[in-house]
Amino acid sequence: MADEVVLLDTYVSMFGVSVRIALAEKGIQYEYKEQDLLNKTPLLLQMNPIHKKIPVLIHNGKPICESLIIVEYIDEVWKDKSPFMPSDPYKRAQARFWADYVDKKIYESGKKMWTSKVEDQEAANKEFIECLKLLEGELGDKPYFGGERFGFVDMALMPYYSWFPSYEKFGNFSIEAECPKIVEWAKKCVQKESVSKSLADPDKVYDYIVMARQKWGIA
Repeated sequence: MADEVVLLDTYVSMFGVSVRIALAEKGIQYEYKEQDLLNKTPLLLQMNPIHKKIPVLIHNGKPICESLIIVEYIDEVWKDKSPFMPSDPYKRAQARFWADYVDKKIYESGKKMWTSKVEDQEAANKEFIECLKLLEGELGDKPYFGGERFGFVDMALMPYYSWFPSYEKFGNFSIEAECPKIVEWAKKCVQKESVSKSLADPDKVYDYIVMARQKWGIA
């Protein structure tokens, strides 16, 4: 029996993009169901009753929640192609650490880039750049975070590339000038079809941010 795979997601979600890249890397066919987070569907509430958030992967009727957990699940279930994780246990632990760092620190500091008041913008810029510089240090001179192969940490961070233009616009700075290695790495990653076809359109990300700022009353 063929696997039935459904993804509940929102187009601009960096967490959802990580899962879409993972599915593309494995060549998995799936049904995509766009979710309106202001009007959550009964299916989303049924499949993720705890957090009520996207993304949710539904595999043969069973839900898997939280993006990094989903990506690891995909890697374990479809293990015959393009492994995401290194075979060494220590390197796997390191990959989980840095992916978690992206999930928490890059997300939170990135969000401050477009939600901060004018007087707080400089501090927001500084925090975001410091977080990216830490990741630059971890990347070093490697082509990808895990070494020679595109993998787990790359999938966690790459979705933010679509948000970089908006961060730059609201922060009034250049990410490439501050963190050239990260931008060079991202340009290499986007050459992969699994990445380029999964990323959100930066213009649609910007439109989403403008809408969210209006909704939240941010001048």
